[in-house]
Amino acid sequence: MEEKVKLAKEMTIGLLERMDLKTEVEGFFKEGSLYLEIRGDREGFIIGKHGRTLDSLQFLINRMVNKQLKEPIKIDLDVNNYKARRSDSLKKMATRLGERAKRIGKSIIIGPFNAHDRRIIHMALKDESSLKTESFGEGEMKKIRISPKKI
Repeated sequence: MEEKVKLAKEMTIGLLERMDLKTEVEGFFKEGSLYLEIRGDREGFIIGKHGRTLDSLQFLINRMVNKQLKEPIKIDLDVNNYKARRSDSLKKMATRLGERAKRIGKSIIIGPFNAHDRRIIHMALKDESSLKTESFGEGEMKKIRISPKKI
């Protein structure tokens, strides 16, 4: 396990250095995944708009590390606890827009969002019996319709 953490940290630091970023990377196993926390200068640059750069880096690191291993592992990248903050923000937004959809009696369309963000929004509203949510669109980035249920 230690060699997997070391390999992932080295590859992540190497990739970020090639992007001219000075960073520190902590690595540990959490819930069956290798979790890498990045700290350094220009954190906003690493995260990108709505976390898209961070998602791309995570995809690359997963491919690079797993190419070197016999058994694949899932690697989660985060910067200064960004993903938890993003999740909280999406949940609050979903709740607020769900209340608005009920109040005005019409559907609200939001997005586009990636699959992870859409799942957070759907889960935030799943117990709301007077609302329904659905994803629509083509490709990775889809929109979400939040609608009041007809009674």
